[in-house]
Amino acid sequence: MPQEIEHKYLIRKDFWYAIRKPEGKMIRQGYLAGGSENTIRVRIAGPEAFLTIKGPSVNAVRQEYEYPIPVRDANEILDLFTQKIIEKIRYRINFEGKTWEVDEFFGANDGLILAEIELRSLDETYEKPAWLGEEVTHDPRYYNSYLAEHPFSSW
Repeated sequence: MPQEIEHKYLIRKDFWYAIRKPEGKMIRQGYLAGGSENTIRVRIAGPEAFLTIKGPSVNAVRQEYEYPIPVRDANEILDLFTQKIIEKIRYRINFEGKTWEVDEFFGANDGLILAEIELRSLDETYEKPAWLGEEVTHDPRYYNSYLAEHPFSSW
């Protein structure tokens, strides 16, 4: 059964804006079903699109199934079946042998920047870059599905 083991952090913006970043990838995603438990998401990331189904998060671990779908279908699904849309730019940054995904949100979530690291096991160790702030892994307000319904700008 596919699993996602992920830790999520806020970003220290003073450090983040000072570092050199690789080119980011534009992401548009929407939720057909979602909340703090199960989610069904459609994501367009650059020239690719995916349907993703995730189970509830328990101690930073959740079941995840992801399938590629045609970009045209993804756009139609997002336009026709949901208004719960998130737009962001994702940067993939390698640090000490691990890949961090940093998302800069815009629109109703403008000003929020989150970093995630996916691990192979719960006991896997990793170094933290200086631009990481507070860990928010267990705070459901920072789930993308929550942000789609309760934007950061409304907190």
